[in-house]
Amino acid sequence: MIRFTSPAAFAAALAALPAADEPGREAALERQSRLTKPAGALGRLEDIAVFMAGWQGCERPRADAVQAVVFAGNHGVAAQGVSAYPPEVTVQMVANFEAGGAAINALTRACGAQLSVVALDLDRPTGDITRVPAMSVEECLDALNRGAAALRDGTQLLLVGEMGIGNTTPAAALCAQALGGAARDWIGRGTGLDDAGLARKAAAVEAALALHRAGCTDAFETLRRLGGREIAAMAGAILAARLARVPVLLDGFIACAAIAPLVRANPALTQHCLAAHCSAEAGHARLLSTFGLEPLLTLGLRLGEGTGAALAVPIVRAALAAHDEMATFAEAAVAGGH
Repeated sequence: MIRFTSPAAFAAALAALPAADEPGREAALERQSRLTKPAGALGRLEDIAVFMAGWQGCERPRADAVQAVVFAGNHGVAAQGVSAYPPEVTVQMVANFEAGGAAINALTRACGAQLSVVALDLDRPTGDITRVPAMSVEECLDALNRGAAALRDGTQLLLVGEMGIGNTTPAAALCAQALGGAARDWIGRGTGLDDAGLARKAAAVEAALALHRAGCTDAFETLRRLGGREIAAMAGAILAARLARVPVLLDGFIACAAIAPLVRANPALTQHCLAAHCSAEAGHARLLSTFGLEPLLTLGLRLGEGTGAALAVPIVRAALAAHDEMATFAEAAVAGGH
């Protein structure tokens, strides 16, 4: 099991990311050239198949074992009035996940992903980032490791989601700190803030940046000071997936913001990621552009939970089905192959 024993161990793992398997990619590309279609005719489906082949190290990759994990955490900054919902909704929604009644439950059932929920100390909100760091060193390591521990052996494709009232505020702060820009460049209405709430969110992000900017010396410290438990857990899961060469479908703004400090430290982190969708949250398109990722879907979603990633699973499976099941020119006795 992957475990980060210290901030230095986390930094070392982030600095030594494994690359995709080039022979696997080349074998998949060669197969694509022999399938009964004009070269490039399946567009991004071909790219997805080759991408998956590179991370699985084989000519015909699979996505039979798709794992979805929702991480939940509470945030002290919610006391600043940055969300349209009260913090107790986090606990209530975790109960809803466990009962099978949330959108992510329905969508993972529909796409055949195995869903689990990891609640991180919901009775203990993080520190209010406008006044203190979100987490201690020990708390941040614990969240990273609980994220990493959620990755199951045998997973062929991972998607992570989140639940945490107020978490678009630390997500915006993480983006501004890691990637530059002011609060207004990264904040959005989240779950439905009015104009007054949006102003409070901007003020909270600016206050957090002013307080913590000098201390955000690396990815770990940025996550620790400005993030949250579920945000750090997503970062830990995505990094663990990379270390295990498991490709990841990235969900929305918060899931992507979770890795923004990591991408700042090592831009190669996103190489094992596909952007499932572009959400309606204001900063998400900018974040994906910074990562160099083009979303598979744009459906106006702004729910989180991993819902956008779940919707993209059938696209990945369709890409792999076409790659695996189509006949070659030689097999079909069709002229035009080589």
